[in-house]
Amino acid sequence: MKVTGTDGKEYTIEPEASLSEANLSGADLRWANLRDANLTGADLRGANLRWANLVGADLKRANLSKADLSKAGLADADLSKAYLRGAYLRGTNLNSADLSNANLTDANLSGAVWNDETVFPEGFEIPEKSET
Repeated sequence: MKVTGTDGKEYTIEPEASLSEANLSGADLRWANLRDANLTGADLRGANLRWANLVGADLKRANLSKADLSKAGLADADLSKAYLRGAYLRGTNLNSADLSNANLTDANLSGAVWNDETVFPEGFEIPEKSET
């Protein structure tokens, strides 16, 4: 997948890429295939990740505040200690995702899907699943 950096240069990101601690704030990563990518501690504030494939991705401690993750695939992803304040998770697949100790303040989870293996932060009030 090709992305344009803030320096105007075009970069290629491969599935299973290691982008640990990368600054991708505001990046347009719609439809990106980042399956199993290492995004530990990455700065993804305000990034557009609509429809992105992040299945199995390591997003521990990633900053995803105000990121658009609508319809993204986050099944089996590790989002422990991730900062998702104000993130848009509408219709996102969270099956078996680990959100332990994540900050979900003001996150929009309408239409998101999860299963019994999904781990939410302790004390987080899990919204009712929408009837489809």
